[in-house]
Amino acid sequence: MVLVEARAGDQTGIGFTYASEAAAFLIREKLASIVLHKNAMDIAGIWGEMAREVRNIGRPGIASMAISGVDIALWDLKARLMELPLVQLLGPVRQSIPAYGSGGFTSYSIAQLKKQLGGWAKERLTAVKMKVGREPNKDLARVRAAREAVGPDIELFVDANGAYARKQALQKAEEFAEEGVTWFEEPVSSDDLEGLRLLRDRAPAGMQIAAGEYGFDANYFRRMLEAQAVDTLQADVTRCGGITGMMQVGALCEAFQVPLSAHTAPSIHQHVCCALGRAANVEYFFDHYRIEQMLFNGAAMPQQGQLAPDLSRPGLGLDFRHSQAAKYRV
Repeated sequence: MVLVEARAGDQTGIGFTYASEAAAFLIREKLASIVLHKNAMDIAGIWGEMAREVRNIGRPGIASMAISGVDIALWDLKARLMELPLVQLLGPVRQSIPAYGSGGFTSYSIAQLKKQLGGWAKERLTAVKMKVGREPNKDLARVRAAREAVGPDIELFVDANGAYARKQALQKAEEFAEEGVTWFEEPVSSDDLEGLRLLRDRAPAGMQIAAGEYGFDANYFRRMLEAQAVDTLQADVTRCGGITGMMQVGALCEAFQVPLSAHTAPSIHQHVCCALGRAANVEYFFDHYRIEQMLFNGAAMPQQGQLAPDLSRPGLGLDFRHSQAAKYRV
């Protein structure tokens, strides 16, 4: 996690991205000089300058993640200066957003898989997601074990991280549908738009094909939507250009009438997704929510399967635990 702090007046805004420490170097060497001495209200202009600054470096990847961390900190700062929760600054369309438990890693034993997913079901999350694809011949047995653990009423999602070939993914979709799987994420590579379109057209009725978490700019998401490659578009606020970039993705989803799902970083996404009409859910990802709860006061926690921003706290509602984090600092 790369942490960004932006200060103006007597307030400090917090932003972060889950990236290599190279993103921190890029922020210090290229982006900080753009932000310093600017008006804290002028986020759109600052964002545009940052995007132009990385043109020769390459916008996708580390550069976009660095911009994301800075942009999130600026939005948090602006909301704090205005003494508003971030969701109210953006303009809410709902009070809460569904969360789904996400983990179920392929390194888990069947017992570990059932314990984690079954635990989320007991915590009243209405959907859970597991990984598949490392050992395809074992995937169906793992999905059956997951279904047994969560019961018949919890939605079961699977994420292949692009591990399957096209026809293999079609076969798996049919097998998983028999176990009530309603979401198939990255059944083939997210760069294979034709393959995703094939899966979207031919997967069993009721199964959503989802992808997009590796998108870094609006053009990526536009191409995916134009190709009709997904039923649900995914985006990650810590990768796609921060709050500013995520709002652009939300506008694209409105134009194409496609649902939007937020990838990880629940403490940030709960605010922005409550301000986006096409937002469908937020991934309550095991690794990230552990980090956020460990390092921040006010980290997101679902209640009755929903994430709801704390309207009594300004900005993102987060306070960084500097002393707790010091031992992990690189």
